[in-house]
This record gives sequence, C-alpha cells and structure tokens, in this order.
Amino acid sequence: MYDVINNKFNFNSPMVWVDFGISVLLLGFLIYVFYKIHFNKKSFIFMISLCVLTILSWFFGLGFLNTLCLMAILSTIVIVALSNQNEFRDLVGAFGKRKQKVQTEKVYDRHAVCQKISIAVETLSKTKTGALITFEKGIKLNEIVKSGTILHSPIIPELLTTIFYTGTRLHDGAVVIRRDEILAASVYYTPTTRPLTGKFGSRHRAAIGISEISDAVTVVVSEETGRISITYKGELIPVQQDNLLRTLEEYLINEPADGSEEEEK
Repeated sequence: MYDVINNKFNFNSPMVWVDFGISVLLLGFLIYVFYKIHFNKKSFIFMISLCVLTILSWFFGLGFLNTLCLMAILSTIVIVALSNQNEFRDLVGAFGKRKQKVQTEKVYDRHAVCQKISIAVETLSKTKTGALITFEKGIKLNEIVKSGTILHSPIIPELLTTIFYTGTRLHDGAVVIRRDEILAASVYYTPTTRPLTGKFGSRHRAAIGISEISDAVTVVVSEETGRISITYKGELIPVQQDNLLRTLEEYLINEPADGSEEEEK
C-alpha cells in the first residue's frame, strides 16, 4: 500500500483505493454531522477546506499533514458537539426515531379498519348525523390536520359516532384516519370552488376539496338525508350502505375497476 522507501502510495494496489473510498465516506459523514449541528457559513467553509486538504495530503503521501488534518477535523467535531449538546442530542434522537419507525412499521388489518368505519357510518346514516371521515393514503396530510385536534386514538365505532354527535366539541369538521388509528378530529378542509351539479352543502364541498389536492378517500354522511358518498380525485360517488365495506376496501387498496362507480350508483 504505502511505499516507505519512495515515500508515496502504491496506487496500483486495490487496497489503496479501498482505503481512499472509506476515508472519503468517513469525511463525508463528519461533514454531514457538522452541518446538522452547527451550520455556519465561515466554519462550514473551514471544515470543507480541512477535508479537501486531508484528501490531498493522503493522495500525495504526506502522512504527517494527513494525520494533523484528521486530528483537526475530529477535534472540531468534538468541540462543536460539546458546545451544541442540545442540537447533537436532537440529531442522535432523530436517527433513533427513524430506526424505531422502520422497526415498528407493520402491516395493519385494512379489512378490520374498514369494518369498524362501516359500522360507525351505518349508525351515523340511520340517525342522519352529518360526518366526514378521511382515509390518508400516499400523500401525508400533516399540514392539513394542524387545523384540527390531534388524537392518535384507536378506531372504535362508538368513539367515531360520539365525535360527530352534535353536542360534542369535535363534531364540526373531519376525522382523519391514518392506517389503523384516528389521527385527528375537527379538521377543516378548503372546499372546492368549482361548480357542482345538484345541491351540495359545505360538508360535501369540503370532501371534494380535499380529494382535489390529495389521494385521500373521504366518506361523507349527509345530515339532511343520511345518504353516504365517497369522494376521490375530485369525484363524488354515492354508495349504498350494504356496499360500503367493499367499496372502501377497493378505494384504499387502489382505484376501483372500470364500471364499479356506476355499479355503486
């Protein structure tokens, strides 16, 4: 690897380039950590310069200079980490949360979720209780749910019917379902502004509005008639009560096959 006699690296050796690659990756990681916990333009330029000097000193076989540069980089990281302990703790915590999220991410029982929602919607429909229940799909609704109350509650039919009961504080607005939990309630959507054929209230317009800006599936229960509808990609589709479970599962898994919308009507 290193030719002591000629005081230079033997670049014909594969191990030299392996060593070089590992060194560059390590330096890149150190720059990333430095950037995350202490982003300052002047100090960041200094750090980049140190890394470039480290690589050049390695390339030209300047072992002493290379060692000094590495020591300077490591010392800078340690000093910055100690002087910015909160930021460093947050960075480590973010890595831990990301790892935990990957580990705890599991396939949920979509059929069971749809069954619970169907039971709640059936009750709401019979009592003519207006409701708006949105299933989050690929597009996250993080910014939109901030307008409501975050719950992180299990999906229980009785809880859903209670939320939409007129006397409760959370009845106005929508409930957002993320996977197998009630993410938030009393969430407000920007209603659609396009002209609609027929008479539609603010609840239906809000349901269409959220479907125009996301891939979410929303179940609407009319307060006047108790009729059930689903909105998806800007369309409002009437659904019969006995077909709600099957229709929900179709929309949550993927788009229904051609002709299924007409069948529901």
